[in-house]
Amino acid sequence: MLLALSTWCDVEAYLERSKAIILPIGSMEQHGPNGLIGTDAICPEVIAAEAAAEDPDILVGPTFSVGCAQHHLAFPGTMTLRPSTMIAAIMDWTHSLRRHGFERFYWFNGHGGNVATIAAAFAEIHAERSLAGPDTPLTQLSLRQRNWWELPSVMETCRRLHPRNEGAHATPSEVAVTYAAYPDQVRDVVLEPRVAPMGSFGDAQDYRATFPDGRIGSDPSQATVENGREIIQTAAQALLADFRNFADA
Repeated sequence: MLLALSTWCDVEAYLERSKAIILPIGSMEQHGPNGLIGTDAICPEVIAAEAAAEDPDILVGPTFSVGCAQHHLAFPGTMTLRPSTMIAAIMDWTHSLRRHGFERFYWFNGHGGNVATIAAAFAEIHAERSLAGPDTPLTQLSLRQRNWWELPSVMETCRRLHPRNEGAHATPSEVAVTYAAYPDQVRDVVLEPRVAPMGSFGDAQDYRATFPDGRIGSDPSQATVENGREIIQTAAQALLADFRNFADA
């Protein structure tokens, strides 16, 4: 069940049986010469949609598609939020849904650069209730952040499909997921070097100077539609199990 394709009546009925919702969250940032800018938003979105297709009794909200990606801004097309803006937006999303009766929020993340900011937003949400005191009418909320690649069996599948040169950014596994979602967007690009260097970076200019084509340690030329479909299926099954456990706790 997708929130965007539901009526208010559908959501009202859903709330009678569950107070939990999955919220995909990602980023709009460069992913090298053959990776789509929307990769980090597409991955959690399509995995969550696959889970919802298998179990129509779960609810998936819209994708929070622009996150914290300032370090990619030297590449055209990248968009970012300031951490303070992202925290405020996460809080507004949460309070909008809380007003209707949602109490359990499962933020399904696709971008490592979001982790600290999502955690800070959770701290702000909990602080509101704590500071209001024991007699506050605010309901206690359960908040979970889960990175899609950290779900059980997902990295094992990725390592089996791409045993070498997975790297740290613009990986073959994440690129494969986007190719499975959008097979008409498969890019046949010669990568030079084929395996990108590893290393660290500071701001956006330093990132571009250190990693000229945007990749870090990866060889995404390995990505295929077939591999992406297998990763999506594995991740969707793991998401279903994790979310059901969270929703029923």
